[in-house]
Amino acid sequence: MSLHFGYGTNGLTDLRLGDVLALLADLGYDGVGLTLDHMHLDPLAPNLSARTSQVADKLAQLGLGVTVETGARYVLDPRRKHGPSLLDPDPDGRSARTALLTTAVQVAADLGAHAVHCFSGIAPPGVDDETAWKRLADALTPVLAAADEAGVPLAIEPEPGHLLATLADFHHLRGILGDPEPLGLTLDIGHCQCLEPAPPADCVRDAAPWLRHVQIEDMRRGVHEHLPFGDGEIDFPPVLEALASTGYQGLTVVELPRHSHAGPELARASIDFLRSQTPLKGAPAS
Repeated sequence: MSLHFGYGTNGLTDLRLGDVLALLADLGYDGVGLTLDHMHLDPLAPNLSARTSQVADKLAQLGLGVTVETGARYVLDPRRKHGPSLLDPDPDGRSARTALLTTAVQVAADLGAHAVHCFSGIAPPGVDDETAWKRLADALTPVLAAADEAGVPLAIEPEPGHLLATLADFHHLRGILGDPEPLGLTLDIGHCQCLEPAPPADCVRDAAPWLRHVQIEDMRRGVHEHLPFGDGEIDFPPVLEALASTGYQGLTVVELPRHSHAGPELARASIDFLRSQTPLKGAPAS
């Protein structure tokens, strides 16, 4: 098959990172979506460079690719989920998020990752759209400069409920920033099912020129709940065929962040499901 499957560490938080990587390699995954968090390569703890080097060695030993993900819930503030964001009312808060993403770019470069994932955050109450988009653009500008220098694309994810929630919003940001080369897209297949007007397979084709990272799980229309495969409404063979046909070479990472209690078993079931749904190269989707 021409697709490369990974599993997100945010769905395996009860395991040590070394055990996560060994498990995924044993199951036949091609890589890992590594969320920087206190349990897996803490980006704020001492000796980050040395710890990153150890992870890079382990990835190489196991033959795993990697994407660096930055969706940890409380990595910057133990009292505010995903706070502070790139849209925070406090300039120092926005700067802290920018600094974290810049650190993630360096970690990604040191790991040989194919992209750094991020998202916009939720617009604070009372903030008009123009101000929110300007905050986002200003906060991302230094990150994009770091990404350009490191040669690692920044892949922003449309997230339901966030300022940047849809593919149309991604293109709006591109326009504001002047379409910088390092800015790419994380496409979450479940989010397409949840709120995009087009079917997920069409979203894949529409997003192809900017696609730098893919997350995948099942989901239902209008409900932002990441579900194991088979528990939602997505017809996966057309989606996977569309991904393969675009020539996308990055990781397609299973994203089940609320299922760590059953992480190892879901990792096994997920790779079996994806293999069963993926058309063989040159064969039409069923």
